[in-house]
Amino acid sequence: MTLHLICGSTGAGKTTYALKLSKTLGAVHFSIDEWMVSLYGPDAPQPMDWRWISTRVRRCEDLIAAMALQTARRGTPIVFDLSFLRTADRAHFAQMARDAGVPVRLHYVDVDPVERWRRVTERNERKGETYRLTVTRSMFDGIESIWQPPSAAELAALDGVRV
Repeated sequence: MTLHLICGSTGAGKTTYALKLSKTLGAVHFSIDEWMVSLYGPDAPQPMDWRWISTRVRRCEDLIAAMALQTARRGTPIVFDLSFLRTADRAHFAQMARDAGVPVRLHYVDVDPVERWRRVTERNERKGETYRLTVTRSMFDGIESIWQPPSAAELAALDGVRV
């Protein structure tokens, strides 16, 4: 079964899209935000320390990938809601899937930064279904500085769709 990589920057609607896609496909949904908040949220340093966070994100991603590949090999589609902010991260997960004989599809949730910040502000206030933590403007801007949208070549190579 296919492993679906959902990418986009903060506030694009990745989780909303991933949940709908998971329901449509009967897929298992893996969300990095759920793992991070559940496992490490109570212990997170204040103010946020990106090195502390990135170490724990990598641990979660490694375990998620191992579990997801086992599940996919048993015939269940997987939806990865892991942000995939960098090209190298998407390539790494795509290669792991290919090495395991699992097809990959990239879904690029493409939304203008002004609209994304509006959505983040609204999510922070409402604390609805996809809220996991309050995203500050400095967090948003920090993520923007590392966000690498997929190129046309990357989308083509990963059977990609722009949402």
